[in-house]
Amino acid sequence: MKIFVLSDTHIPRTTGDIPAKLYNEIKKCDMIFHAGDFVDKEFFDKLSALKPTYAVYGNMDSNELKKCLNQKEIIEVGKFKIALIHGWGAPDAVRENIRKELGDVNAIVFGHTHAPINEVKDGILFFNPGSPTDRTFAPYNSYGILEVSDEKIEGKIVKI
Repeated sequence: MKIFVLSDTHIPRTTGDIPAKLYNEIKKCDMIFHAGDFVDKEFFDKLSALKPTYAVYGNMDSNELKKCLNQKEIIEVGKFKIALIHGWGAPDAVRENIRKELGDVNAIVFGHTHAPINEVKDGILFFNPGSPTDRTFAPYNSYGILEVSDEKIEGKIVKI
C-alpha cells in the first residue's frame, strides 16, 4: 500500500495549488493522507476526487472544514494503526503534545511545523511530510510517501 502524504498546503492563502508534478505522484498511490491546514474546503474536495482521502483539520482551516473533518483520525492499514493529527503549539513541543493525545498506534502522521520529520521513537513512526507550498520554519518544500507492507511501515520525505 502506497500513501501520498500532505500537510500545511495553505491553499489558496499561500498559493493557488500544489506543484503540478505532485498530481503525477498521487496517481501512483493508493490513497492520500492530509494532516491539516488546507485552509479552504475546495482543495480537500479536489484531493478527494482523485483517491480515497483521509484528512483532519488544522488550526488554519475554515469553519466549513472543521465541520466535516475531525481533529484526529486512526486509520487501519493492514495490521497497522496510523494516527492522523495536525498538531499544535511550539515546533519543538509538537511531537510530545500529539503523543499524549493518542493511544496505541504504530505511526503518527502530523503537520503544523512545516518541517519534515521521518523518525522512529519508542517504536512509533513520527512522520511529518512538511509543506509543499510554504517554507515557514522549513528548510525546503516537501511531501511524503508512506509504504505499508505486511511487515512494516516506512516513510519517505520527498524534496520538491
